[in-house]
Amino acid sequence: MPVNEQSLRTMSAVKSNLESCILGKSFEINLLLTALLAGGHVLIEDVPGTGKTQLIKAMARSMSGEYRRIQCNPDILPSDITGVSVFHPHEERFVFRPGPVMTNILLADEINRATTKTQSALLEVMEERNVTADGFTHELPHPFMLCATQNPIDFEGTYILPEAQLDRFMMKIAIGYPDAATEKNMLHSHSLGQPVDQLQPVATMEEIAAIQLQIREVHMTEALTDYLLFIVRRTREHEAVLLGASPRASIAFTLAVKAYAFLQGRDYVLPDDIKILAPYVLGHRILLRPETRVDNMNSGVVLQRILQQASVPVSVGR
Repeated sequence: MPVNEQSLRTMSAVKSNLESCILGKSFEINLLLTALLAGGHVLIEDVPGTGKTQLIKAMARSMSGEYRRIQCNPDILPSDITGVSVFHPHEERFVFRPGPVMTNILLADEINRATTKTQSALLEVMEERNVTADGFTHELPHPFMLCATQNPIDFEGTYILPEAQLDRFMMKIAIGYPDAATEKNMLHSHSLGQPVDQLQPVATMEEIAAIQLQIREVHMTEALTDYLLFIVRRTREHEAVLLGASPRASIAFTLAVKAYAFLQGRDYVLPDDIKILAPYVLGHRILLRPETRVDNMNSGVVLQRILQQASVPVSVGR
């Protein structure tokens, strides 16, 4: 199916909105929008002050949907996120009062500061897209996306995300510091206030949901599917890896490369799409053996070696 030009214009407008607030981070913005269109969740790990929260806020303001933010801390309870049933004296029954999770875009700021019990409340939300309370299941709005942030430096008072939760994030990305010229432009743009507060919606959630359906029609050849699977399966077999990428990762990887190809204006996937996204989709899903960490081995090095071993398909077009 040819790429829908109207959909491309919509996503171009959303991207322009984000780039007007988060300067010099076009690639990272592309990754975030890739996860959005692929129906995935994103974990942004970076030092404080690099624009993690502003990036998510800008994306939410660019679309006319619901947006909620949770500031995670050890005192927050699972019901503070999912909602709670409260007894209504006049009606003489319990009434479910939805929590902030009942939204289109949910920001869990500093997610690793919430206790493991509270973190686990998001497992059903991320996978099933619903909330179960008192035996009743409540569907989340569609589309739904969880964006979480965490600080990789400060470990005091934090709770490391378990592998089961990390695996539910489609991507893990970092924003990084801006270069000197970009930071100077940033100073000028913030002199009159926060640029994100001036943003206007340029897309609706209905349009985003429709584009998510179009993503599934992006063509991916059998050879490219085998190429992607070789990379995923090799993470499970590599001698330095204790735990490799799951079948859930294979599905997420496939949807992500299709969404990335769509954002490039193509209705078909290229090998470069897979190479570019591999570190962001698979990196946080790889658990290395303890003895390999002594040799400065990390998931990025492992993936680079796997990509070098993989035979790249030659004929991949329509």
